[in-house]
Amino acid sequence: MTSVKVRIGETIDKALRALKKKLDKEGVMRSAKAHRFYDKPSVKKRAKSKAAAKYRNR
Repeated sequence: MTSVKVRIGETIDKALRALKKKLDKEGVMRSAKAHRFYDKPSVKKRAKSKAAAKYRNR
């Protein structure tokens, strides 16, 4: 479980920003977004090959 320690005098905005950065770094939000809907295996395979082609063409 991800957690952020809030220091004395630190604003909530800073703590939220730190939490969002930590979640993004761990890939939690990407994983949650990916599991929001069911993708057929053929769709997953197509997306994976498209991403690989995009990576190769750099």
